[in-house]
Amino acid sequence: MAATDEHTNWLHEAATRWRAHPLLNGFGITAYITLFMVAYFTLLRHPAFPVTMMPLTDLDRWIPFTPWSLVLYASLWLYISLVPALLTWRELPPYLAAVTLLSLAGFAFFFFWPTAVPRPDIDWSRYPSVAFLKAVDASGNACPSLHVSFAVLTAAWLRRLLQQLRAPRAIQALNALWCLGILWSTLAIKQHVALDLYAGAALGLAVALPFLLLYPEPRSLPARAA
Repeated sequence: MAATDEHTNWLHEAATRWRAHPLLNGFGITAYITLFMVAYFTLLRHPAFPVTMMPLTDLDRWIPFTPWSLVLYASLWLYISLVPALLTWRELPPYLAAVTLLSLAGFAFFFFWPTAVPRPDIDWSRYPSVAFLKAVDASGNACPSLHVSFAVLTAAWLRRLLQQLRAPRAIQALNALWCLGILWSTLAIKQHVALDLYAGAALGLAVALPFLLLYPEPRSLPARAA
């Protein structure tokens, strides 16, 4: 009974946090992503320096093209929205600083060292959804993969939030699996190569860990609920 009450309490606390700032959940996150995409596609369409083609590794050859992984790939946008939706106003500034720093670092790489991935020998007309992604994103701005960077930063931040909320271990494991699934999808959809993934994961950790170590943890589940 106590375990059931604790699980109910974490859900109640999470829902309370979610409802605390509806403008952020709706307008704020949308506006931030829009600004990010404008800068991203500007750098993609107008590289300032010659574009470097990223080499393939054994991992790229081992992971086959998997069309349905597009679902996991696209789920990043839902995944990254979970953290700001669960933060209090006091906890938001370090998170916003972290994602802004991550974006600027990635854009600096894309500006001074534009990269792309080799075109795989795949008939994209057989996979219209994936073909649309390829037409829009063009497999550029490859290294580091910001798709991976944001997934890793989100996983680290969400892990601490879930621990503070006393979420069940299954939910915490789901967080890790979701992140790993997004990382795998970047290779399975052939949007990135392994070197992009490694660099993106390193960038995500390099930005997330200092903020998580320097700033105080989110408040725990209220005593009245526990």
